[in-house]
Amino acid sequence: MAADSAPAAAKPDLARGKQIASSVCVACHGADGVGTAPNPNLAGQDAYYIQRQLTAFKSGARPSPIMQGMAAGLSPEDMLAVGAYYSSQKPAQTAARDKALADRGQKIWRAGVKATAVPACAGCHGAAGRGMSAQFPAIAGQSPELLLGWLKAFASGERPSEIMRVVASKMNEADMKAVAEYASGLR
Repeated sequence: MAADSAPAAAKPDLARGKQIASSVCVACHGADGVGTAPNPNLAGQDAYYIQRQLTAFKSGARPSPIMQGMAAGLSPEDMLAVGAYYSSQKPAQTAARDKALADRGQKIWRAGVKATAVPACAGCHGAAGRGMSAQFPAIAGQSPELLLGWLKAFASGERPSEIMRVVASKMNEADMKAVAEYASGLR
């Protein structure tokens, strides 16, 4: 099965997902999936992407002592149920705070940076930042500080993703800030 395809037989239990979200995830990601800074918004995220990330946290493949502990007691079915529940929630509605910076970020988002071979962000994350399949997450509406932190962590290799390591390592901090500002205002 390809990395971006979903299992055919899995039917998530939304009630179970809501129960887990309301008891385990709520403090950082909110009951409706709109996180409190600096935590990510999960509302509207692909269910299978969330399941993959929880699996990676649980195994330690994606390092995070906090999330490893949160995911430790979750079964694969629980992880999919949480993902499906958050996927069914309305995504965060935010706006970019710095128009000039967001305008620069929009250019990178749509066309990339030819001089340094940075591809357009929209190629994987979609024109509206809603992601493309379980492989490429929705990043629209995340805080610019969180997005900038992720880009830096990808560039340094601190956050594992071969694709994003290659892309982010070609970006300078000003470009990272611009993309983060633009993506934070996407809806």
